[in-house]
Amino acid sequence: MIIGDWLSGNNVPTQAERPVCVAARPRLGGSHPQPAGPGMIGRMVSVFVLGFLLVVILMHAYLYRRLVHDVSASRRFRRVGLLVILLLAASTIAAIMFRLTLPAGPTAALNWVGYLWLALGLYLALILIVFEVPRLVLRRRRTDPGRRRALARLLGGAAAVLAAGTVGYGAVSARSPRLARREITLDRLDPALDGVTIAALSDVHIGAINRGPFLADVVRRVNAERPDLVALVGDLVDGSVDQLGGAAGSLRELNAPTFFVTGNHEYFHDAEEWCEFLPTLGVRVLRNERVAIGRRDGGPGAPTFDLAGIDDRTAARSGEPGHGANLAKALDGRDPARPVVLLAHQPVMVDQAARADVDLQISGHTHGGQFLPLGYVVLLDQPVLAGLTRIGRTWLYVTRGVGFWGPPVRVGAPPEITLLTLRTPTP
Repeated sequence: MIIGDWLSGNNVPTQAERPVCVAARPRLGGSHPQPAGPGMIGRMVSVFVLGFLLVVILMHAYLYRRLVHDVSASRRFRRVGLLVILLLAASTIAAIMFRLTLPAGPTAALNWVGYLWLALGLYLALILIVFEVPRLVLRRRRTDPGRRRALARLLGGAAAVLAAGTVGYGAVSARSPRLARREITLDRLDPALDGVTIAALSDVHIGAINRGPFLADVVRRVNAERPDLVALVGDLVDGSVDQLGGAAGSLRELNAPTFFVTGNHEYFHDAEEWCEFLPTLGVRVLRNERVAIGRRDGGPGAPTFDLAGIDDRTAARSGEPGHGANLAKALDGRDPARPVVLLAHQPVMVDQAARADVDLQISGHTHGGQFLPLGYVVLLDQPVLAGLTRIGRTWLYVTRGVGFWGPPVRVGAPPEITLLTLRTPTP
């Protein structure tokens, strides 16, 4: 239905303007320089790990206090409770430290246990913090220790039930991406391109838990919708090509032309290697460049729109030579009468996109918050969590993403396979 390789007029287009042909999936090749080192990304990872360890320690200290120490005066009970808390903390730390270093089976089991407990622990702590209000009231009344322990058991039990129900629901939701359909009107879209559909997939996070079968099911569902093109908007993988290249293999089964831009997680695992590997699966990598998209049956001079893609916001600090978001390069020489759809992993790039008069930016990164209300912290760094919004003339659609990172849990932020249909303005 879409993607022609016709030229506009008699002018020979530049490489950025040359329309894409559907019949033969684009391939990239050539040699590339090796990364210069971890750079800022390595330091960011170190800071994250230290921060993560601090959160884990504080969370487990609080849970020990409220769920073990406060509910019983028995030394034996407290020793056993402390041991259980330490083992659970160790499982969470091990899950992130050894997420892909063990064989697939043990790695998946460790991640399920460690990360599920992390989610459960976070919700337990959150609920217990809310329950601090009745504790403060009783303290003012100078209630005897026996009644305080009874209240601690009651509140601890209630928190456990609420947290377990929330995480159980979230675990089921995280494995069941829904179809999210939206129509977006682009002022400059030619009527001949009305109805073009883009399947946007972000944050698949192929890794220890989301392996080949998960991605294969997503591919099957995308193909069933028969989109005109597929946009992979970053954070596709959480590992190297050696570790996960096989798990990504089902991407070659996508029936529509497929385009990819890097996310921040690609830069934790040799982004250049993935940029070289994905074209072998029929995926075109857009690195600060654009391609012209038109209908297959349009013929020479048929209307097109520009599909542009830029490196992730963190790329310049990654240590990967030549990587770095450069919207000006991607749009250099564009036809101002032709609409531009931009693939940029992080929504915060919309400020640049609006200044550059981009018509639509498609992003991911936020996971929609993944597990709310904790996920609202994302708004400290990004303009929106999910959905469609407008900045000036530029539409921004932020998909909640297909997968998850860390805990296999989604609460209030269901995963989605996004189908965006482009429309021309109504007269």
